[in-house]
Amino acid sequence: MKADDTDSLSSQSPLAYVVLSGGIGGATGDSVMHSLDTVKTRQQGAPHALKYRSMLRAYSTLYLEEGFFRGLYAGFTPALLGSFPATCMFFGTYETTKRIGAYYKAPDTFVHLLGGLLGDLVSSVWYVPSEVLKTRLQLQGRHNNPHFYSGYNYKGARDALKTIYRKEGVGALFFGYKATLARDLPFSGLQFAFYEKFHQWAQDYVGHGKDMGVGLELLTGAAGGGLAGIITTPLDVVKTRLQTQITKPTSVGGPTDTRVILSDSVLRSLATIWRTERFAGLFSGVWPRFVWTSTQSSIMLLLYQTALKAFDAYDPFNLEDHRQKLQ
Repeated sequence: MKADDTDSLSSQSPLAYVVLSGGIGGATGDSVMHSLDTVKTRQQGAPHALKYRSMLRAYSTLYLEEGFFRGLYAGFTPALLGSFPATCMFFGTYETTKRIGAYYKAPDTFVHLLGGLLGDLVSSVWYVPSEVLKTRLQLQGRHNNPHFYSGYNYKGARDALKTIYRKEGVGALFFGYKATLARDLPFSGLQFAFYEKFHQWAQDYVGHGKDMGVGLELLTGAAGGGLAGIITTPLDVVKTRLQTQITKPTSVGGPTDTRVILSDSVLRSLATIWRTERFAGLFSGVWPRFVWTSTQSSIMLLLYQTALKAFDAYDPFNLEDHRQKLQ
């Protein structure tokens, strides 16, 4: 099957509407699921902390000890500031890749994989610095946190940015960049390849030209994101450890960070975690990651489709009229 045959996200909508719809869907999905992402970060960044061992226990512990906003939603500001622009860039690149693939009649699975890879590569320049800030603040929790020692003690997102720049340099905002790409490029490629295939099967099931309904839309999005999330969990563990590990003494009081210092090499880091922690280390946080990726994916893709249909129907910027005049 070629790329122009049965693509759930393919459209001839103005690219500006595709970009805005992607930003709306991505930012909303990330916002709704941020607390679970915090739980996953604590599990991966503090693998020996028993109180974070199970997902439900970690969630309740964070809420009871540190609160909703300063605990579960720590790091939300940089997450939101990174999410909307990054997903705009991602969907713009993804849709452009699909349209080029359709023009050259390339196999659709190849186009979806390539589109996901390229979309994440382009958007990574924006979201990786925000990911570093977000992850450190999630691991730290509240300022002067008496319940957990992370090695960091930022007063907030602005203080974190200033402190990192002053003490570690601008390059620190790209700590774990290779590990982030190693996680996110295959994740995005697999996520959208799985999603497009599941969406195609669902459309075949209900019949072409028929509305498959919100339930199936959510299910196909969740299946694509959840499956890709499980497969790439070891890479997510490496990314989290690299972006949060302490490599220099800090002025913050507290016990020494006992985690093994990982190499900047993703493969060597995977080998180190396997040697010291085995399967439990490589797949720490797998269930929060599965719940997060499946739910976030379903919300993002449903809202993307909904927003794009609304933009196409109302054409608030008169882009359809402008395009027709050019034809």
